Amino acid sequence: MAIIGSLIKGALELKGALSSEPNHLEAQQKVLEELLKTASDTDFGKKYLFEFILQSDDVQKNFAQEVPYFDYHQLYEQWWHKVIDGQENVTWPGNPDYFALSSGTTGTKSKRIPVTNEMIEAIRKAGIKQVEALSNFDLSSEFFEKEIMMLGSSTDLQEKDGHLEGEISGISASNIPFWFEGYYKPGKEIAKIDDWDKRVQRIAEKAKNWDIGALSGIPSWMELMLQKVIEHHKVDTIHDIWPNLQVYTSGGVAFAPYEKSFNNLLSQPITVIDTYLASEGFIAYQERPETDAMKLITDNGIYFEFVPFKPDYINQDGSLKQDAPSITLADVETDQDYVLLISTVSGAWRYIIGDTIEFTDVERAEIRITGRTKFFLNVVGSQLSVNKMNAALREIEQKFDIEIPEFTLAATRINDEFHHHWYLGTETSIENERLSEALDEVLKEANKNYKVARNKALKGVRVTTVPSSIFSEWSGAQKKKGGQVKMERVMSEEKFTEWEAFVSQSVSN
Repeated sequence: MAIIGSLIKGALELKGALSSEPNHLEAQQKVLEELLKTASDTDFGKKYLFEFILQSDDVQKNFAQEVPYFDYHQLYEQWWHKVIDGQENVTWPGNPDYFALSSGTTGTKSKRIPVTNEMIEAIRKAGIKQVEALSNFDLSSEFFEKEIMMLGSSTDLQEKDGHLEGEISGISASNIPFWFEGYYKPGKEIAKIDDWDKRVQRIAEKAKNWDIGALSGIPSWMELMLQKVIEHHKVDTIHDIWPNLQVYTSGGVAFAPYEKSFNNLLSQPITVIDTYLASEGFIAYQERPETDAMKLITDNGIYFEFVPFKPDYINQDGSLKQDAPSITLADVETDQDYVLLISTVSGAWRYIIGDTIEFTDVERAEIRITGRTKFFLNVVGSQLSVNKMNAALREIEQKFDIEIPEFTLAATRINDEFHHHWYLGTETSIENERLSEALDEVLKEANKNYKVARNKALKGVRVTTVPSSIFSEWSGAQKKKGGQVKMERVMSEEKFTEWEAFVSQSVSN
């Protein structure tokens, strides 16, 4: 009998029974007021009249009126470059000890996002909330005694100008509490290895020494790690190595595209739990098994706003037009995509994190990530979001009984006519033309704007299939493997030319 596991599970169940659902609207009002009070004497707080906002009758309304939207580049150019140079009290009191390096998707210069001690504490509290929510899932007592494999970026943070830099997963792992170290794998020594291939090789070599009950990490890199472990030990599935594996905590991207290929690495079903941890903060987590939607963390250092995701409100580079209307949690609706804005204890203000979300349950504040603002393909009015692309590919998978865990596309011009050119990561002998025709029909049926575009300026659809491994190789060539690196789903014509040259060279080799 798992005595310790039973005690832990019982304690979590008791905590859940005693905890009540927060009033999300009141929690958000309180978070905003605390953010404004704390930062009122900073340079940013003085410029945007935080003291005045706090004294107004409607703090949320006046905050939205006084403070403009910022994407990373705007916030960096106007404010955060001073923080990085070591100035204090710029957008948050003092100067942070950490900066999270993030390119979001591959091929762009790394961003340096401040990570304050208050943010590290907020991430820790959010992690505890997620652990407590495990009591809602049907997990055995034995599970709570097993080890957890956290596959993030290297914890070997780089010191620069008096602060430490690394990806947020590495910063979080380097700050794990002492009581968790016994559960945490691959352990500090292996986690410090910067080279992803070497780190995964060491994981594969050590794998049989561990009793892993849960996995945590981005799906694409987690799959590659599991494949490496399976190949190294010459077994059929990961359960031959880790028979007690029960849970996978996904995050960063939608899990659905990877579900079929991921399940092929298992000998028994596992519980998949979604999380939303970004470089800017721990935003949401899946609280209950009845849904794959995630609950916004409304009482933990992040204030949320939402802009309806409409082409008229979005600039070509994915940033928001300053006259785009924002709303608070009090006014959101289901079945509507929103651009997510956050203000945080790390000194981000009305910050465009780059993701679009939809609410599945307003009362519970539960959401799904539907895509990226920069991955919205609206050339000639086709209005394709990543969510719609993913949904279409799931239908193609079902129709042809294939797996398509990876894809990218661009709007290309042939003789001044626009075409959508899709690259699908899949192992199949089905002709590209058949896939192209099927994908085109699925998109027409599901999206009226796409259908209209196809009858006008969008003249055709092309599909090229390549091995899924090409996508991870591209990510490695553009930046580096593992961690928070994600594949860009929609490319510019210029970037797409680089991609095609890379694919051509990789296939010829």
